[in-house]
Amino acid sequence: MFISEIRIPINRLKGAGKTTETLLAGMGIHTVGDLLCFWPRTWDDRTEFHTLNQFESRAKIQVKCTVIAHDWIGFGRMKTLKLIVEDETGRRAALPCFNRPFLEKQYQEGTKCVVYGSFYWKYGELQSTNFEIESGDENPSLARILPVYPLTEGLSQLKMRKLILTAVREYAKGISSELSEEIRREYKIPSKADIIFFMHTPKNIAETEKGRYAVIFEEFFFFEYALGKRSIERRGKLPCYENKTANDKETEIIFKPTGLQSVILQRLPFDLTQAQKKVITEINSNILSETSPMARLLQGDVGSGKTLVAFLAVAAVTAQKKQSALIVPTELLARQHAETAAAILEPAGIRIAFLSGNIKSAGRELLLKELKRGNIDFIIGTHALFSKDVEYNNLALVIIDEQHRFGVLQRAALIEKGRESSPEKRSPHLLMMSATPIPRTLALSVFGDLDVSTIYGSPPGRKPVITHLARKGNEQKVYDFVRREISAGHQAYFVYPLISTSENTALKSAEQMFRDLSGKFFPGIPSAIIHSKISEEEQRTIMRRFKAGEVKILVATSVIEVGVDIPNATCMVIEQAERFGLAALHQLRGRVGRGMDQSYCFLIYNDKLTEDGKARLKIMKETTDGFKIAEEDLKIRGPGEIAGIIQSGYSTFKNGDPVRDSAILNEARTAAFTLLEKEHFPQS
Repeated sequence: MFISEIRIPINRLKGAGKTTETLLAGMGIHTVGDLLCFWPRTWDDRTEFHTLNQFESRAKIQVKCTVIAHDWIGFGRMKTLKLIVEDETGRRAALPCFNRPFLEKQYQEGTKCVVYGSFYWKYGELQSTNFEIESGDENPSLARILPVYPLTEGLSQLKMRKLILTAVREYAKGISSELSEEIRREYKIPSKADIIFFMHTPKNIAETEKGRYAVIFEEFFFFEYALGKRSIERRGKLPCYENKTANDKETEIIFKPTGLQSVILQRLPFDLTQAQKKVITEINSNILSETSPMARLLQGDVGSGKTLVAFLAVAAVTAQKKQSALIVPTELLARQHAETAAAILEPAGIRIAFLSGNIKSAGRELLLKELKRGNIDFIIGTHALFSKDVEYNNLALVIIDEQHRFGVLQRAALIEKGRESSPEKRSPHLLMMSATPIPRTLALSVFGDLDVSTIYGSPPGRKPVITHLARKGNEQKVYDFVRREISAGHQAYFVYPLISTSENTALKSAEQMFRDLSGKFFPGIPSAIIHSKISEEEQRTIMRRFKAGEVKILVATSVIEVGVDIPNATCMVIEQAERFGLAALHQLRGRVGRGMDQSYCFLIYNDKLTEDGKARLKIMKETTDGFKIAEEDLKIRGPGEIAGIIQSGYSTFKNGDPVRDSAILNEARTAAFTLLEKEHFPQS
């Protein structure tokens, strides 16, 4: 019998009354099976005893004591019991029993007990309010490793331990393992019965480590098995992930562009990098094979050349007389992509269109007719691309830029548009792009059913952006530096966390600083401001003027975080930098350094920094490597908040952590995919 098949109601256990049953139900525990796999979050090593004299040298101590007196604190309803205990050395301590008046009868004067907790000196006596107390005469936990469970108010560790111990003794021995004997033997996974005993009633710390490894391995294994199976059902193959780092030397690629791709490449004033050639080769093999639809995540640091790779993928699809669609999160970015695509693709005969919610009815109606007739090869736009009235002729490639800005359902809607338009009702190729590098551990768990391609490095000739940290109050030095850069013919960005000043905060705002910068600090220098409350038309005009060099200083919010490409801009000043996350800071810094001139980023921060704030700024100062920054961000904030992982459909693991347990994740993925290979491709 598997643990999930033990559906005995929790109230059948001795000690699980109605109140306990209700509390457990609130934690999602309804059956004995649920209780058995309610794993501890950690363990307390109670194999060693201490004296009260050792309270300063340890966070928690375990002491054999005798209750020598009862005392009371406060009056009336606030009256609180205080137990006075004495250890074997004669040292005394007070135990204020907040919300535990029942301890008066359980621990009368003269009672032997064991106290475990953190002690401190307060009100002229040694005290502990955060303690566990058990009878010293009948204490089952003496010299034991005790599990510590995540609990809800009303349930004590002692109560939970007794309940689970009862369940373990009555039901654990006959439980079968979900993993095969072959996998358990290869990866040294204990039997399921042993795992339960190791987790809930360990004899030593080594057993807890074996149990924890097995529980996390199992969770990762079945997750990766499901991802791999889904990939096989959808594409007829397992996903692949290149196990490569940015320091690996690029090998020479045998790159054979298609005819239309060759036409485009001949017009470019530069050569592709080896990384770009490698990724295009991978994409071409998917598009030209026609065996199954591509599902690929293309990631690369800011300025690495992902957009050009995507455009070359469009060329491969266009040559097959099929359509492509590129969806981006903002109209500003969509229009910039459309302008770039027009310059690169239209000379090769690729017909391009732009669609957003702001396209007027007359123009929109004509555009949609041409799209449905197949007279548009490549359409670029925002969420409007999967509107109900948008119909394609044969949509064969869906490209999603800044993939973390789109939810799972939005992606599915656009893919369905492709399936509906295909004569064979075939799913379109999917190319998801991310300029926020995703660490390998997360890519394996979040995008585990996709092939993952990575473009490392930047185009030749570009110099790393030099980053300086400046404390609030030293802004003038930064402004003087920027003025010299502008005098040399360059341009600058100034970025702020807020659009306008609020009465509830002392933070600088874009609107306030635009007035100060243009009137006080940089008088006579053409400046402009851009943020989300400015109309799309005005934003386009401002960006056009900035790109043309008519505007020298652009004041903005994080609206310019992605996609803005002005090679002449060499200064990025981010004020209140501590208010931005690492990914945002890296993306903003990526707006400069896009030309051949040396560029600079200034992070101006407040005096009162949190530890996380200090860590973020230190990382930004030390490296421009987006993958390293992403790894550090992952350590600081956790996987659920990185790169829009929650929006990407990421489901937080119950037991494992892809970052902390990355080695186990890799082992579990290997085991799962090896099994799938045997099941689905026995001849390979």
